[in-house]
Amino acid sequence: MTKILNVRNLEKSYNSGSKKLTVLHDISFDIEEKETFSIVGPSGSGKTTLLGLCAGLDRPDSGSIELCGTELGHLSEDERAVLRNRKVGFVFQDFQLLPTLTALENVAVPLELQGAKNASEVGKELLTKVGLGGRFDHYPSQLSGGEQQRVAVARAFSNRPSILFADEPTGNLDAETGEKVIKLLFELNKEAGTTLVIVTHDLDLARMTQRILRLKGGKIIEAHEQH
Repeated sequence: MTKILNVRNLEKSYNSGSKKLTVLHDISFDIEEKETFSIVGPSGSGKTTLLGLCAGLDRPDSGSIELCGTELGHLSEDERAVLRNRKVGFVFQDFQLLPTLTALENVAVPLELQGAKNASEVGKELLTKVGLGGRFDHYPSQLSGGEQQRVAVARAFSNRPSILFADEPTGNLDAETGEKVIKLLFELNKEAGTTLVIVTHDLDLARMTQRILRLKGGKIIEAHEQH
């Protein structure tokens, strides 16, 4: 199998006042193409920091990250942004939709950035798939939390990413809505053949993925496969 993400000896710390706070310590793992993978741990265990590093949103102090066959350490900010636009999808806890754009415009944006001519058609198709076929022209403020997250899921798949990072995707949703969003995420993911990486503190959600990596205090305490 081809490795889509290869992380080696990652270290990350921040200066907090006069103290140095180590957030991640000697993290190594890899993820294969089309795998579903979750990173779990309590609040403050370094999961979101790790996700940001893996997606090239931030740089580690030391160690290496290879994403989709490209070593991130060798890339400039702009080059990393191009790689993300082409290869990476994101779903965030707080949806991160653009408030001045309609649902359809939010989904079409990543494609338009790539110069795609069919951005609107793809957007409509994805919104219909997530059950929002009648809501193309609604703005985020006119949608419920669950609907906004469904728009965000549709947007995440619009550029046909090789890998999708979901950071606490159900964190702001009630249990029932969260279940529906997760079901959609896994269905679209399977259909698209995308690699899915979920950061969560929800063990039930983590158990739906093929492998779980557990973090505590910035260190890996366990990595296991689900059977």
